[in-house]
Amino acid sequence: MADASDNSGSAADGLDDLPDAVAATAFRRLVRHLRHRHDAQNIELMGLAGFCRNCLADWIRDGGFDGDRDAARQLIHGLPMDEWKRLYQSDATPEQIARMEASLARNQGT
Repeated sequence: MADASDNSGSAADGLDDLPDAVAATAFRRLVRHLRHRHDAQNIELMGLAGFCRNCLADWIRDGGFDGDRDAARQLIHGLPMDEWKRLYQSDATPEQIARMEASLARNQGT
């Protein structure tokens, strides 16, 4: 049996059996939550979980979204990326960058 850290998407985990409408509802709720919690900096999300809003934008493009990178980011952030950065993004500290890099190293193979 796979351990809890295995996210290989095997049929045994049931994720692929989740109805698309349910998955879409959960995804939209996640995006709206992140739009509300703009205080959760992307660098902090990367350091903790190895993904951020920009990753979600990349993933929707990987999933077939027709828009370019900027359009995908605007969809996830809820406003143009430059405006979001101006309003909500703070400078990353060396410690945040180090945590992000360590976290990203754990993403290999996902």
